[in-house]
Amino acid sequence: MDSAWPSHCTLVLGTKRGVAGHSCPALDNVQARETEASTGFLKAAVYAFTVVANITVYGAAWLLLHLQGSSPVEPAQDIDISDQLGGQDVPMFRNLSLLVVGVGAVFSLLFHLGTRERRRPHVEEPGEHTPLLAPAVTQPLLLWKHWLREPAFYQVGMLYMTTRLIVNLSQTYMAMYLTYSLHLPKKFIATIPLVMYLSGFFSSFLMKPINKRIGRNMTYFSGLLVILAFAAWVALAKGLGVAVYAAAVLLGAGCATILVTSLAMTADLIGPHTNSGAFVYGSMSFSDKVANGLAVMAIQSLHPCPSELCCRACVSFYHWAMVAVTGGVGVAAALCLCSLLLWPIRLRRWHPDARP
Repeated sequence: MDSAWPSHCTLVLGTKRGVAGHSCPALDNVQARETEASTGFLKAAVYAFTVVANITVYGAAWLLLHLQGSSPVEPAQDIDISDQLGGQDVPMFRNLSLLVVGVGAVFSLLFHLGTRERRRPHVEEPGEHTPLLAPAVTQPLLLWKHWLREPAFYQVGMLYMTTRLIVNLSQTYMAMYLTYSLHLPKKFIATIPLVMYLSGFFSSFLMKPINKRIGRNMTYFSGLLVILAFAAWVALAKGLGVAVYAAAVLLGAGCATILVTSLAMTADLIGPHTNSGAFVYGSMSFSDKVANGLAVMAIQSLHPCPSELCCRACVSFYHWAMVAVTGGVGVAAALCLCSLLLWPIRLRRWHPDARP
């Protein structure tokens, strides 16, 4: 044991609390750092496996498009089947949907059949050998209504919502941006998201060491800088060409960084109050779904071609839509992050002594 630690910390090394229920500051700081690192690693691992699933989907889409492009085309067919999307692609997307649903159903069935839940430990009845004094003081539960009075709940909620807006809207409008603004062949709607997810997958392994070195806020800020660099590149470049792959790497790495970090911040907000953690996650998920729906409705209401699929005006429309959903929302996320720098994540209005 390091001599710099207080002597009473050595006595309670095997427990979190002393007999009277008082905490050891040195041990609490060590446990907090270990918990923060573990939470970030778990969030990164969950995101990594999510990315693996997405990579599988887009890999299958690329394979189906490749097989369709290599199939013989009828002489009377005017549309180049290897370059443009059209009615001939309906069977391909139908087969992709059936494949995704089938694989998901199989793995869900394997999970439910092969996963065994742990039994709850048996609680012994108090007897003559039961100590009269409890080793720790039980704190009152933090209920869902208490979260509504916490400023940190709204701070983290706004940050998570803006993060989801960047991630979801960039994925939504990426296909239109590639097809209508850059005039790229249809195979790019599979290869570019595939590159984005591969970039996010590999960058997720860097989350734990980066979080340990520079902390949550600066990790989020570094990911946000990468996304803003992507937005500036798209705004200033007239045509990306092959460089679209490099831009996809930037967007994928940045989205993975801010998404994993925002989830870890949500876990930091909940902390030991896991009894009401479902309300926190549910509220933030609900807010991001509503915000995404409203954002898509607002963007589509500005579409310059209401009577047809696309016209010349929509070339610049999807270009600036991509800039807005990454750069514009990225600025809003930066403002939310500034609020966390000024007022860090902690419960301010709820006290352990307050009864529900």
